[in-house]
Amino acid sequence: MRLIAKVKTTMANIIILPGRQVYQCKVILAGSRPRVWRKFHVPKDYTLHKLHKVLQIVMGWEEYHLYEFQVDRTSYGEPHPDYGNKMKDSRSIKISQVANRTTKFKYIYDFGDGWQHEVLIQKILTMQHDVRYPVCLGGANACPPEDCGGMGGYGSFLRAIRNPAHKEHERMLDWIGGEFDPTTFDLERVNARLKRMKFRA
Repeated sequence: MRLIAKVKTTMANIIILPGRQVYQCKVILAGSRPRVWRKFHVPKDYTLHKLHKVLQIVMGWEEYHLYEFQVDRTSYGEPHPDYGNKMKDSRSIKISQVANRTTKFKYIYDFGDGWQHEVLIQKILTMQHDVRYPVCLGGANACPPEDCGGMGGYGSFLRAIRNPAHKEHERMLDWIGGEFDPTTFDLERVNARLKRMKFRA
C-alpha cells in the first residue's frame, strides 16, 4: 500500500511518497504575456545554486549575469564584497530547507534587465528509476533574448521584428540572428541540455 504523509501547514497541499524524492516545480516569468512558463522535476537534495543552473536551462537563459533567490526576506546568490552581508551563499542551502518555509519564492536573473521569476513548489514525488533528473515536463513560449532590456525592451524588440516598416526592423533581426519566434518552446532540446549539465555544488 502506498504511504502518504502530510507536511507542515506551509506545504499542506504537497504529498510525500516513500523513496528518494524530487520536487515538481513550476517557474513563471513575471510580466510575460502570453505567459512564459516551465514545469520540471528537480532532486529534493539540490542546493539553490543547482536550482539556478536548472532554471537557466529550462527557461533558455545563457548564464551571462548574476542571479538572486528571494525567500521571504532573505536573499541567496553568489556572495560578493559589494553585497556586504546581504547575500547568503546559494551553495549553502538546499531546496528542501526553503520548502520548509514556503512553497513560493522569487528568482531574479540579470540585475540590469531585472528578469523576475516566480518559482512554485507544487509536489513532492518519488524518483522513477528509469528517469534521469532533473527533467523538464513542459512549458510555453520562448524565453526573451539576453540583454534585450527587460520586459519593456522585449516588447519593443517584438514590435520591431514583426513590422518590416519599423526603423529598427533590420537591425533587430540582424542582432537576433535573422529570426525569432516568441511562441516556440523546444522540450527535447531543453532535456538534452539538462542531461549535459555539470556543476560542482
